[in-house]
Amino acid sequence: MTTQTALLNTAQAAAYTGFALHTMRVWRSRGIGPDYVKLGRAVRYRISDLDAWITAGHTKPTAA
Repeated sequence: MTTQTALLNTAQAAAYTGFALHTMRVWRSRGIGPDYVKLGRAVRYRISDLDAWITAGHTKPTAA
C-alpha cells in the first residue's frame, strides 16, 4: 500500500489531522471537511485527500 492510496478509517483520519473523532463525524454528516470514500457501509479517507484538504485550508498571515 502506498501513501497515495492508503485508506484510513475515521479514527485514524482524526488522529492524522489532529481533529476529534466526533468533529470528523459531524463534518461528514454536514457535508464539510475532507473528502471520503464509502466502501459499503465503511467510511475511509485517502491520505492524499486529507493532505489536500489541509493544504487548501492553509492561509498566509497578512501584515498588520
